[in-house]
Amino acid sequence: MTSAAPCSPPFEPALFDRLLALNNAHAEELSWKSAEDFDALLSVASHVRAEPDGLALIIAFDETCTYDNPNFAWLKQRFARFYYVDRVVVDAAARGRGLAKAMYAALETQARLEGRERLVCEINSVPSNPQSDAFHERLGFHPIGLRVLTDGSKTVRYWALEFN
Repeated sequence: MTSAAPCSPPFEPALFDRLLALNNAHAEELSWKSAEDFDALLSVASHVRAEPDGLALIIAFDETCTYDNPNFAWLKQRFARFYYVDRVVVDAAARGRGLAKAMYAALETQARLEGRERLVCEINSVPSNPQSDAFHERLGFHPIGLRVLTDGSKTVRYWALEFN
C-alpha cells in the first residue's frame, strides 16, 4: 500500500470526485452511481476507506446497517455478525500494489475486534469476474451461495471469509 494511511469520509470534493469516477469506471462490477447516490451510499456504510489519491476504495456494511440492497438482505437472513463488502475497487494503474489486500486486512482486523464472525461479499458470476474470484480465494474466502438477480441480467456468487 502507499505510505499514506487510508482516509475516511467526509472526503474533500476533489477526492470524492476521483472516487466516484473510479466507481463508475467499474460500473459493470459495482453499479453506476450519481454523485447524490454515491454520497448516500457512503453516508449509510459502516466502513469506508479510500487511498488518499483516489486509487482504491472499500465500502462495507455491518449487520446493523439499514441498506436497501438485495445482496445485503440475502446475507443478513443467513448470518448474525458480519461485514458485507459492498464494493472494493482499485484503479487499473495501481493494481498489484497491495491496496485491496491492505484494505481487506484492516476491515478484517476491525471485524475481529468488534466480535464479528466473518466478512462476506458477492461477486458477479454472470457476467463473470474471474480476477475478483481469484483475489478472494487468495484471501481465504469460499463460495457460500448463488443467486440470479430479479431482472435476470446478473447472477452473483456469495463468498465468506470465516474467522472461526
